Amino acid sequence: MKNLAVVVMAAGMGTRMKSKTPKVLHPLLEKPLLWHVLQAVFALQPAKTVVVVGHQSEQVQARFTNQADFVVQSPQLGTGHAVQQARKVLGDHLDTVLVVPGDLPLLSGDTFRRMRDTFDPTLGPMLMLTVTRDNPQGFGRIVRDEAGFVSAIVEEADCTPEQKAIRELNVGAYIFNAQWLWQNLPRIPVSAKGEYYLTNLVGIAVSQGYRVQAVQVDNPAETLGVNTRAHLAQAESVLRQQVNQKWMEAGVTLVDPNTTYIGLDVTIGQDTVIYPNTYLLGQTTIGEDCEIGPNSYIIDSTVGNGCQVRFSVVEQAVMENNVDIGPFAHLRKGAHLAEGVHMGNFGEVKNAYLGPGTKMGHFSYLGDITTGKNVNIGAGTITCNYDGVKKNPTVIGDNAFIGSDTMLVAPVKIGNNARTGAGSVVTRDIPDDALAYGVPARVKSEKK
Repeated sequence: MKNLAVVVMAAGMGTRMKSKTPKVLHPLLEKPLLWHVLQAVFALQPAKTVVVVGHQSEQVQARFTNQADFVVQSPQLGTGHAVQQARKVLGDHLDTVLVVPGDLPLLSGDTFRRMRDTFDPTLGPMLMLTVTRDNPQGFGRIVRDEAGFVSAIVEEADCTPEQKAIRELNVGAYIFNAQWLWQNLPRIPVSAKGEYYLTNLVGIAVSQGYRVQAVQVDNPAETLGVNTRAHLAQAESVLRQQVNQKWMEAGVTLVDPNTTYIGLDVTIGQDTVIYPNTYLLGQTTIGEDCEIGPNSYIIDSTVGNGCQVRFSVVEQAVMENNVDIGPFAHLRKGAHLAEGVHMGNFGEVKNAYLGPGTKMGHFSYLGDITTGKNVNIGAGTITCNYDGVKKNPTVIGDNAFIGSDTMLVAPVKIGNNARTGAGSVVTRDIPDDALAYGVPARVKSEKK
């Protein structure tokens, strides 16, 4: 279908959300509601996409700059009036217009493709999306004629007892012949509330002798509308189940899918096991044959193959292959653990590189540090990297041994094969192959 345009209605105030944030910007698996709608309609490769905004329009437009065209509906006089505003941007050179609500984030690209492919302009000027389900959620009821075409939409407040029993509901997504739409939008009657409802176009089309087509959603869960925080939680549950199912089908073990949270931008390798109460978020990549969790949080990080993360937090960090951390380890921004690094319980690493095979047993903090390979970091080691003005670096050479409770007062360098005694306070560089201890630490011996 050539020259298809999309109009997304996102101007509502969302008063039932009781929030300072516009409804369509509330996050669903880390992405705003409107993001999900736009991703679904982009599957149609429309010639133009227009988002009709109103309440806090500046926030919405700023979040989606360059992703769509925007038009402001002010005052907000109903869905029919909203679509009328979009004509200013769309013009008169498009054949077909798809209209979708901005608060139905679970509608899929496949559903929109079915609408597009089913719509037959020779039968009538519009097609609507319907769903059959037990919970009406306030949606209008669909009344069909003897031939199976839609003859009316009856809003819930206006339903007779017989009509309330109807379980086929209006989802609120439509496809229109563009020329007919622009001609008939001005004919929508004003409601008692002073608004113009898009649903009245069904009656207008029928009165003109046209047939109103309809296609049903295959999966009723797609039609869950978000008007309250409770609806948002329900939608998140549905989407999270879909994401988790995808990864299990791809060869990832989720020990308890109900307590596993995986973001939309996360990738996971085969034969990785995710234990309960684990969050994988942001731009995170997990390799193959890993064990992640339980009770772990990883965001915007890269984890290689064969890694273990137990009861730990990883933020904007890199773990190369065969690294294990935890329990209760914390990798902060800029932490980079090379292959084979071990980091034990209650350790913290920030803006640091730990070389291959380095061992950091427990109860240590390493910030702004670079180590060579096979370094041993004793329990209680601290890099004193902040002098009150700036952060200072520490460098440790290959095969160095840092004794327990050593304080490395940066800037400082520890040479290859050097050693510090337990409880040392290192304020000066230690050369290769040297042993230093004391407060302050002094070089006591040096291999010649």
